[in-house]
Amino acid sequence: MAVKISKINGYFYYYGDKPLHYIINRNHMKKKDKNGHQKPAKLALEDGKVFTGLSFGADCERTGEVVFNTSMSGYQEILTDPSYKGQIVTMTYPLIGNYGVNTEDVESRQPFVEGFVVKECSKITSNWRSKKSLADYLKENNIPGIEGIDTRALTKHIRLQGAMKAVISTIDLNDRSLVKKAKASPGLVGRDLVKEVTVGKAYDWNNKGKYKVVAIDCGIKYNILRILAQNNCQVTVVPAKTKADEILKMNPDGVFLSNGPGDPEGAMYVAETAKKLLGKIPMFGICLGQQMLGLALGGKTYKLKFGHHGGNHPVKDLSNNRIYITAQNHGFCVDIDTLNKDEIEITHINLNDNTLEGIRHKNLPVFSVQFHPEHSPGPQEAEYLFRNFVNLMEKNKCSATL
Repeated sequence: MAVKISKINGYFYYYGDKPLHYIINRNHMKKKDKNGHQKPAKLALEDGKVFTGLSFGADCERTGEVVFNTSMSGYQEILTDPSYKGQIVTMTYPLIGNYGVNTEDVESRQPFVEGFVVKECSKITSNWRSKKSLADYLKENNIPGIEGIDTRALTKHIRLQGAMKAVISTIDLNDRSLVKKAKASPGLVGRDLVKEVTVGKAYDWNNKGKYKVVAIDCGIKYNILRILAQNNCQVTVVPAKTKADEILKMNPDGVFLSNGPGDPEGAMYVAETAKKLLGKIPMFGICLGQQMLGLALGGKTYKLKFGHHGGNHPVKDLSNNRIYITAQNHGFCVDIDTLNKDEIEITHINLNDNTLEGIRHKNLPVFSVQFHPEHSPGPQEAEYLFRNFVNLMEKNKCSATL
């Protein structure tokens, strides 16, 4: 069969008796220096380990805690998840960026990651919804990206040594200088990152629904709000520092404590608000929201070695012994041993490391989970928890009328 060749937008398209193949014009979509070469970039860890690769994002330098995410897709949702504020994210899947970036899949008002690390950033963007390349998206938002490093080796190093402070740079390429900067960076422990991602003022997500919910925004994802709305909730989002009495004046049927970044003990004002709301109104918390409820109930939190980040974490629901594959993104956890078992029931456990994944108060209308039932990205099988929240609010409304 004859082969036809055409050139469109810098690509050569070959058509014949074999599947479509692309030969990439290396001058396309890549950040070049003045000599036409792709610019180098470095990732340096506080323990002295340095990875050298190529830049595909913004020309800048950023510090953060380096972690790995095991999701195979969903990089746009990951980039815009406010829970990643203060962190440099490494994708374990080797090819990222092949479907580009669109306007529908964002999970917040902007990307919050400090840097993005991949084995290979796809030179081809192919999806009917795509508006721009991943590389262009990172550049527009001043986020450095590095490709061409051994992400498998980096992931194994983090698993063995733990998540650690790091710096990603296209400006300073001196190993000793970069390691020094990584060591001097602030890290996550004790730091209030919630104030850097929370909304500036209250707003209504939607204007109709049987159940009025106030969502305390510690870094809330849009898909949480979408699913609440789909479950007949009228949602008002308030800043993280909103006081308990202000929330009660809004006369909600329930309060939602959102996900968010960093160390929960760095934002104890949220836990104090939750404590003052206990027994007065139904509450549901996700991720950081669970940690805040744990603190409000007298528990303590601690930092995990390398956290849980990705869409393949098995969790057991102890009420029915069912196993759910869940989406997760957290570096801190509530210590099971610090909770009062006479008042608090352990509802979910992580099957990888037996850490706490869910709690419920035995006497008050309060429950939470550490994982992300709203997915985006990730498995959708834990959405039933939103219905549980609605049922809790309905039960509370009925009892209030008796």
